[in-house]
Amino acid sequence: MKTISGIIIVISFGLFLAACDVRQSEPPVDQAGEAANHAQQSLVAFLEDLHNGRYDEAAKLYGGNYEIMIYHNPNHDPNDHSGLLRNACTINGTACLELKSITLVGEGSANVFEFKVEFMDDDGTLFVLGPCCGGNETDTPSQSVFTFTVLKNNDGNFVVMEMPPYVP
Repeated sequence: MKTISGIIIVISFGLFLAACDVRQSEPPVDQAGEAANHAQQSLVAFLEDLHNGRYDEAAKLYGGNYEIMIYHNPNHDPNDHSGLLRNACTINGTACLELKSITLVGEGSANVFEFKVEFMDDDGTLFVLGPCCGGNETDTPSQSVFTFTVLKNNDGNFVVMEMPPYVP
């Protein structure tokens, strides 16, 4: 009888220990959320690099078109992307301002993300792009929110497809 009682006690103790075993499991990775975070980080880095004059770094994060920058700088080497970005921000009228806010608006796919961005003027107030070139509010309303697209390129890097607003 003692043997059966001993076996029952050992089995019971084993079951008790098994029930108390807390298994740590990793929460499932939200890959879409993780990709959106990487896209947002790339956009923030790009805008901060432009604002702070780190044009070599910004060029690595820009996947958009350089045509207008080349057009504005006909004597500049079209392959010098950091130089074109520098000129865009310092000479050609691109508003490379400090970032005020950024909001994920949507995902076109797992590789394309759309963000709404607001900028700050040098005095800390909200940047507002008013009507251009003699226009009026009716024809060209003021704008303070700007859309940026970030996509994951074939190399697996997130790149920004638009430049900050142009102020003629």
